[in-house]
Amino acid sequence: MATNPIQPTIPLDDDGVHHGFLRLPYSRDDSAWGSVMIPITVVKNGDGPTALLTGANHGDEYEGPVALQELAATLSAEDVSGRVIIVPFFNYPAFRAGTRTSPIDKGNLNRIFPGRPDGTVTEKIADYFATVLVPRADFILDFHSGGKTLDFLPFAAAHILDDSMQQHACVAAMEAFNAPYSMMMREIDSVGMFDTAVEEQGKVFVTTELGGGGTATARSIAIARKGARNLLIHAGILQGEPETARSVHLDMPDDDCFVFAMHDGMIEPCLDLGDTVEKGARLARVWPVDRTGAAPVDCHAKRSGVLAARHFPGLVKAGDCVAVIAETRD
Repeated sequence: MATNPIQPTIPLDDDGVHHGFLRLPYSRDDSAWGSVMIPITVVKNGDGPTALLTGANHGDEYEGPVALQELAATLSAEDVSGRVIIVPFFNYPAFRAGTRTSPIDKGNLNRIFPGRPDGTVTEKIADYFATVLVPRADFILDFHSGGKTLDFLPFAAAHILDDSMQQHACVAAMEAFNAPYSMMMREIDSVGMFDTAVEEQGKVFVTTELGGGGTATARSIAIARKGARNLLIHAGILQGEPETARSVHLDMPDDDCFVFAMHDGMIEPCLDLGDTVEKGARLARVWPVDRTGAAPVDCHAKRSGVLAARHFPGLVKAGDCVAVIAETRD
């Protein structure tokens, strides 16, 4: 059986604050014996639960990396009971390139789990997390936003699971995160996702979508910072009172939540995020870009609810997700 070549430069199980790297050997044109150096911090104090906190699973999403960089720089061993493993730049090659997928192998880390110890760079990263870090953790928080192509209402999310007790624990952790919105999320395709790999190991898992457009805002970063701290308090790793406010509960009950473009063109949004949507409402118009004098094509909602996500760039291609409509549960 192949052995994963990734080696941590710091101890994962010792008390104290340890800053270092996950070193992945990577021979390339400019460095025959080079490495991919993924930054990692481990803060441990005695026995207790472990939380694994990750950002930049996709390299063009920034709320998690900012919040986790600050946490890694400020968290002391005396603050915690148990352990916090912080990886701000999960798919480090993609993060450094500012792209969704890795520039090395075009790997989409969040579609490649469980990975392979003898595979591509992205497959090796996935395998290491699935076999080394996730088994050590009780709670996993994986930060996401919409990257360059989507924009979201800021929400934390949990999934519907076969194990009702595990689902209840994930929902409780999602609610403890206390984003402005809390989503029971439906994935277009869950095969190969980090989420699925974590949930299959029986862990408590929370993910987020905190904005988008390939950037972050002061508001979205504040949500990430607050949510990470709240989750660590919920896990019993940090002490203190969580910071809470009203969170609107959303649900994605079926595939009618998703609206996809049927044509290439220039998109004209007709509603904004958070707007109430009626079934059949026009969400956007797609204008042709190869001629004048031609009518646009309308994109209509297949259900009523609230506009929870939208396509971000001004140009759209057939098959792109134009919008996501979620139902409110409050």
